Amino acid sequence: MSVNYNDIREIKTDLRIGFKSKRNEMPEHIKLNMDSEIQSRFLTLRQYAKCDTVFTYVSKDLEVDTYAIIRAAWANGKKVAVPKCIEDSKMDFYYIESMDDLEDGSFGVKEPVESKCKKVADLSRGLCIVPGLSFDAEGYRLGYGKGYYDRFLSKFGGETVGLCYSNCIKWKLPHGKYDRAVDVIVTDRYIRRTTSAGNT
Repeated sequence: MSVNYNDIREIKTDLRIGFKSKRNEMPEHIKLNMDSEIQSRFLTLRQYAKCDTVFTYVSKDLEVDTYAIIRAAWANGKKVAVPKCIEDSKMDFYYIESMDDLEDGSFGVKEPVESKCKKVADLSRGLCIVPGLSFDAEGYRLGYGKGYYDRFLSKFGGETVGLCYSNCIKWKLPHGKYDRAVDVIVTDRYIRRTTSAGNT
């Protein structure tokens, strides 16, 4: 049975409203504890241990915090690359070496200062932390609806991980045939290797 694209879009819009509300209503001390659990589990990943570059979003208040992960990656001798949004829902990643390399950018997100940072040319490897309001058991995500990461992941050759609060995980989310599932999901309660991971 075929699924109407507009129906999927409407379902995703309703889900986004629900998950944003759930996250905004989360008490600060609960969020801090859950962030800490997610960060600790992330740093134990085999994929993290073997990568030389961590591609990551710079978190907003409503998202799983990535600032501690960025600092840990530097302390572990890894390169850190963060995105800068450009035209047509595309983005480039730039290496940052300190938080001073960031400035206010699109959608209230901190982005790299182009004049201070080197653009990433090799997208064939590394570990990318993919943002999402929710992930499902297969690794598909509910993003923010802008399409930036969908386009980036279509050309990224490394491994991917989704960070998510356990109370925002769903068994199954609607997705299109071009959506790419993440290889690993890390929550405050568990690590899940998804079916998309194959033999990596």
